[in-house]
Amino acid sequence: MQVALIQSSASSNAIEQITAAPGRVTELVQDKTAPKDRSEEEIAGYRKVLEMIHTSAENIPLSSSVVLQFHRDIYAFSPVPGGRFKSTQNEVARFDPSGRKVAVIFEGATPFETPPAMDELHERYVEAMQQGAHAPLLLVGSYVFDFLMIHPFNDGNGRMSRLLTLLLLYQCGYDVGRFISLEKLIEESKETYYESLEKSTAGWGTGQHDIWPWLNYFLGIILAAYKEFEARAGDLMSGRGSKTLRIKQYVRSRTSEVFTFDEVHQALPDISSDHIRAVLRKLRDEGAVESPGRGRKQWRRLNTSF
Repeated sequence: MQVALIQSSASSNAIEQITAAPGRVTELVQDKTAPKDRSEEEIAGYRKVLEMIHTSAENIPLSSSVVLQFHRDIYAFSPVPGGRFKSTQNEVARFDPSGRKVAVIFEGATPFETPPAMDELHERYVEAMQQGAHAPLLLVGSYVFDFLMIHPFNDGNGRMSRLLTLLLLYQCGYDVGRFISLEKLIEESKETYYESLEKSTAGWGTGQHDIWPWLNYFLGIILAAYKEFEARAGDLMSGRGSKTLRIKQYVRSRTSEVFTFDEVHQALPDISSDHIRAVLRKLRDEGAVESPGRGRKQWRRLNTSF
């Protein structure tokens, strides 16, 4: 659970280019240090809301006021004013590695439309849940998609959507996010995340959109989390939970084939750097991974047969 908390706080912010050194993230999540800059302030704020959801999800009603409170709290350590719906028009865009905008995926609701749209979203979600005509997972995925389409805040919409995803999943009895970081899985498949959004946006304003590209991605993330949890729990239950096997399992279960040494160390903070390096070198010698470039800080998984 502690590892998932650290990964979730780091990854959900990293998707928005908000980063800090792995060691600093661990200290911030464990509340052992004070934030030093804007990025660390926002990571600490995310951790605050994440912990609230982990401990009190069943007692948190879904409403616009709760969403505003969460938004206020993710900026609790920052001078940025949170807890207010947007005052200017916003959009979701695709950027290249240099940070240059290459395409607009969609524009959110106007500032004038946003408060009633959020109220209607919550009313419809609660009503659909009470009627019980659709699988709860589909309703949660649909809520998150509509939240992203409305894009109710000037900043922080992506992080808010991931926090609300966890809240609604916990309330529906899907607790895998307590043990496996959904945010980490999303970060590792960020391109597919944006592609699925883009495919589902056309016609949203008139209710003519095709939500299935997004829902398939959303369900895929949850399925991947349960598979990773099953593999980890299986190793522990069968007595195979050695440090070497845990490193191999992490490398084997990643959505992305590419990973860094720092990511392995952050995921398994109780395992020494020397032990992780030794296992990676052995996997490289066995042809299971490769390390292109100098310094061997970046690795690529070649197969999953180890």
